[in-house]
Amino acid sequence: MGMRLVWAVLAGAAADLAGLGLIAAAAWLITRAAEQPPLAALSVAIVATRAFATGKGVFRYAERLTGHDVALRAQARTRERLYEALVPPQQPRQGGADLLSRMVDDTEAVQDLLVRCLLPAAAAATAGLAAVVIGLTILPMAALVLVAGLVVAGVLLPAGTAAAARRWSARIAPARAALAGRVADLVHGSADLAAYGADGDALARALAADEALAALERRQARVHAAALAGGTLVQGLTVAGVVLLAQAGGAGSVGTAVLALTSLVAFEPVLPLAAAGERLAGVTAALRRLREVRASTPAVTEPAAPAPRPEPPLTVEVDDLVVRHPVPHGAAPDSRPAANAARGPTAGFAGADTARAAAAGRPAVDGVSLRLTPGKRVAVVGPSGAGKSTLLAALMRLVEPESGAVRVNGVDIRDLAGDDVRAMMTGLTQDPYIFRTSLRDNLRLAGPDADEETLRRAVRDARLEEWVERTGWDAELGEDGRTVSGGQLQRLALARALLYDPPVLLLDEPAEALDEETADRLMSDLLDVTRDRTTLLVTHRLKGLELVDEVIVLDEGRVVQRGRHDELVSVPGYYRDLWESEVLTRR
Repeated sequence: MGMRLVWAVLAGAAADLAGLGLIAAAAWLITRAAEQPPLAALSVAIVATRAFATGKGVFRYAERLTGHDVALRAQARTRERLYEALVPPQQPRQGGADLLSRMVDDTEAVQDLLVRCLLPAAAAATAGLAAVVIGLTILPMAALVLVAGLVVAGVLLPAGTAAAARRWSARIAPARAALAGRVADLVHGSADLAAYGADGDALARALAADEALAALERRQARVHAAALAGGTLVQGLTVAGVVLLAQAGGAGSVGTAVLALTSLVAFEPVLPLAAAGERLAGVTAALRRLREVRASTPAVTEPAAPAPRPEPPLTVEVDDLVVRHPVPHGAAPDSRPAANAARGPTAGFAGADTARAAAAGRPAVDGVSLRLTPGKRVAVVGPSGAGKSTLLAALMRLVEPESGAVRVNGVDIRDLAGDDVRAMMTGLTQDPYIFRTSLRDNLRLAGPDADEETLRRAVRDARLEEWVERTGWDAELGEDGRTVSGGQLQRLALARALLYDPPVLLLDEPAEALDEETADRLMSDLLDVTRDRTTLLVTHRLKGLELVDEVIVLDEGRVVQRGRHDELVSVPGYYRDLWESEVLTRR
């Protein structure tokens, strides 16, 4: 990429030099021809004019081709590095809209850095230097005036616009992220907003965010317009000064014409530098925001020399586990990176637990112990924020425990690579993500090499076969699952988890946000297909839990009850209260 950039700079400089040479040669040719010299005296100038005219077009094309190639390659590499930085689990930082703004708008700034800042600066410096050399050859005093004008237009004005733009860029980037968040709420939450009659308020907030951003951009545009007007004024004054000095210094008609037109054209690549200075400030802010993402502290520390992955059958032991979440500065409760949502069944957990536990200053998980032997099914229940999802996140090595340990076949998962841990223990999330692509491709997120029979078996186990046959394997699903019902979405995510078929299946609230009948059917099917699978099930629903081997009740991160379903409903406590409430609700 380095050599491509050098060629782009050289091609741009050659194009501007050819343009300057074309004007200088043409000015000399026209004024000299007016004196009616022999044709032989004009032959060199005629050839030079043609050569410069041809060269300018060729070099400009080469500069555009190589410059944009370099810029697009740099942008692609920057976006790739950003994705790589988001793949490891991160501490809560940005909200989704802010991260989206960084992934789209800020990565495009790399392209602007090369195309709108670096290449114009190199071309302006080359053309300006050549114009000064021509001026020194004809009349040194005129060259000094040209130098002064070029310094004002090419250095002072860009510095001023950059300083002004830094002020506005610090406010425009957050305003753009805020607008992106409002628009995302309108697009993805339109049905819920309409159902609750809140669509008018949401639209008003989005319009207010749009107007706030537009007001900031108008103010920044005034700076750009003022800089452009100032540069044009400096150009005119400089050319006038050069002409007056040429006439007073006896440069003659030919010399005066060459100096005037050369000075005029020398500003052509210099005037855009005011806009480049303005854009440079925005690019600098964007690069700083990208560095913040890449410098995000990983949620877990990977071992320098990972231990070999244990082979199934697996026994998982959680021993006196304590997990404390950091307070997410300025982040929403669910601030996991978007990249985690794209990892199929291994998406992020722990949103509500993070917010409640961090706000209360207590551990999200406090001294939890459990044992998952091969084929054993354990259900974890408790109120929202009790630490259930954080427990699953700790098992998947998405959060770092404060104390205690999680061992697989006797090996502490902190000694294993995070990807190996998630290959052994993963499953269904609270908020499964559906991409805008075919049903088949959405399933294959969990099994890229799965054949048709494997896909059909996963769909059949998730009790989704009838819907898939009716809809079609190649039917395009809407982004975020907007074209499917809640039950279909959950069953599709379950099919994805079953297709991945981890040795230890983790299921986080599989019946969340479903109507009672759909939730009952899903839980019944789920308990059926997980028979003889090592499974840890987090749920609010107690119906069917008589089939699991053990139920653990969490409250404020601590185990307050544990045992089989029939044992827990026979003693006072949270579990029996929840069971009685559920039974009364069903009557």
